[in-house]
Amino acid sequence: MTYLVSEELEDYAIRHGTPFGDLYEQLREQTYRETDLPQMQVGPLEGRLLTLLVRLCGARSAVEVGTFTGYSSLCIAEGLPDDGTLVTCDIDEQTTAIARSYWDQAPWGRKIELRLGPALATLADLEGPIDFAFIDADKENYIGYWEALVPLLRPGGLVVVDNVLWSGRVLDPQTETDRAIVAFNSHAQADDRIEQVLLTVRDGVLLGRKR
Repeated sequence: MTYLVSEELEDYAIRHGTPFGDLYEQLREQTYRETDLPQMQVGPLEGRLLTLLVRLCGARSAVEVGTFTGYSSLCIAEGLPDDGTLVTCDIDEQTTAIARSYWDQAPWGRKIELRLGPALATLADLEGPIDFAFIDADKENYIGYWEALVPLLRPGGLVVVDNVLWSGRVLDPQTETDRAIVAFNSHAQADDRIEQVLLTVRDGVLLGRKR
């Protein structure tokens, strides 16, 4: 991933936000040590944004597509009330095993329910309304995930989508994945069910609110 701002500015922004505890840093270090694509993990800047968005919208129920090693799951769950729930979807047993080990150590980890299997099948079985959704998985299926989740969102619910600037490659798409992100951004922008803003946070974050 290419930083959209300098690493120095990113670090400065992180240092001037509310810090996470040591558990998050331990998870981040293990992810970078033991996985092939550690940059898939959301960083502390985006993670804190997720926690605050969950709290700001008063979410009690949340859905995540793309668990990886569970950093973003912890961030979302931390923002939920004690009786809140997060359903998170993934297909990788190895990376989610790392996630489970850290969820077990956090008091709010009990709010998280992992569903292993193709996310579109999992989403088809869910019932709404939900308050908050986060999409951060295979880019070619972003439109499918969006179309599965938006109908489940309550009015006023939030949907957040990661990697929507794709290291700047949306300006000159060359690969199938580049073009998938461009197509998704156009699809989401044209969806009159959602009011949205595309933020230049980390690798690009789309934030949408259901009308």
